[in-house]
Amino acid sequence: MDVRLLGPGFFAEVRGVGLADVAERDDAYAFVRAAFEEHSVLLFRCQPITDELQVAYSKRFGPLEVAKVASLGEGTPFSILTNIDRTTGRLMPPDHKEALRARANQLWHTDSSYKETPALASVLSARTIPATGGETEFASMRRAWERLPEATRARLTNTVAHHDYAHSRGKIAPHLASEREKDALPPVRWPMRWRNPVNGRDALYIASHTCAIEGMPRGEALTLLDELVALATAPGCTHLHAWAPGDVIMWDNRATLHRGRPWPDDKPRHMVRTTISATDADGLADMRERKKAA
Repeated sequence: MDVRLLGPGFFAEVRGVGLADVAERDDAYAFVRAAFEEHSVLLFRCQPITDELQVAYSKRFGPLEVAKVASLGEGTPFSILTNIDRTTGRLMPPDHKEALRARANQLWHTDSSYKETPALASVLSARTIPATGGETEFASMRRAWERLPEATRARLTNTVAHHDYAHSRGKIAPHLASEREKDALPPVRWPMRWRNPVNGRDALYIASHTCAIEGMPRGEALTLLDELVALATAPGCTHLHAWAPGDVIMWDNRATLHRGRPWPDDKPRHMVRTTISATDADGLADMRERKKAA
């Protein structure tokens, strides 16, 4: 078992162990869990991926989310990211709701920060990929936190921000978030710093879903959020992954941002994501206590 660093201080390829090994063997799980805590984003190549294997692997790391309302995969452990109409088998037009959601996923974000129980990790598998485009890009929010001026870190350490699913979708189209989604996913509050309980490293916790910062006028807050994302995703600070058949990537939603990249409208792309909920042992208890104290 081996890990090879690919990105700028994060993003590593795991070799000599696959998803099936992690699902079945304690030593393989312990090795990959340690690599996950250290590197935040892990790549597995040439995996014989199935829905069953992806679930078995993901469950090793914690409880699985159920896909949100009004999404492909609703009520199952799978979030389906596709431009292929499941009824007709044809490609969806560019103005289809799922195509607009794909554009929203091209904003820098972290999964499920808009939920009462946020995500520890996501596991994404490539099922059908275009020949060009459709990459996924990652940024380390630990390294972003470290690059902040000391005064800014002190200012944000105990500051709370609001996250709203409808806010990020509204950046693409005014009514992209349905009333059913808005009712099921009201805005939530989270501190802007998430500390990893395993290694004590802090990460800046924001996303495209972040819509307000407590104690700050809205315009000033949105400007600061844009500046923080720009710092985190500056040239040389991100890693772009071009997918190949059989690739599976797992990332730490506590400590990274990611975004999908565009691809030609006339080319199919089908990806499957499982999402692992954070638990108290993952630092969620600390986040909730600091939220109460704010």
